[in-house]
Amino acid sequence: MLNKIKRVILTGAESTGKSSLAKQLALYYHTVYMPEYARTYIENLNRDYNYEDVVHIAEMQIQFEQAFLLKANKYLFIDTGLIITKVWFQEVFQKYPDWLDDAILKSLPDFYLVCDIDLPWKEDPVRENGTLEKRKYLMGRYIDEIKKYPVKYEIVSGQENERLQNAIKIIE
Repeated sequence: MLNKIKRVILTGAESTGKSSLAKQLALYYHTVYMPEYARTYIENLNRDYNYEDVVHIAEMQIQFEQAFLLKANKYLFIDTGLIITKVWFQEVFQKYPDWLDDAILKSLPDFYLVCDIDLPWKEDPVRENGTLEKRKYLMGRYIDEIKKYPVKYEIVSGQENERLQNAIKIIE
């Protein structure tokens, strides 16, 4: 049964609607989505995060994905994935764990939806990269990283319901 579940990872810069779109797609396709673990973890830290925190986040992403696959129906929509975590390591710490490339390869989705930066950036306590230049840069980094792996991706854009409809067209 698990091999019939199509995994779609939503990726993109901060404040590009990944969480909202993952929820909407799960509702549309009558399945579950895996929320972004990093957000919840960082929000509850009560201190600045460090390298070991991001290692923990990556490890938990891998564990949660396996658990959510058991609950999925045809599709599993994953809000953020290990590629974002890898770039996060590189941008903040200039290094990442040796095992991460292998973990990414072993957990490649059927498809990546890259959320375009056409939505306005909304500040919140967890977000760090709100300038347009930084958002463009990070979107490019994520796409460059995806291109290293044998997996397809599409950029999804549009406002509100248009973004959802565009995502559905891409998936189908």
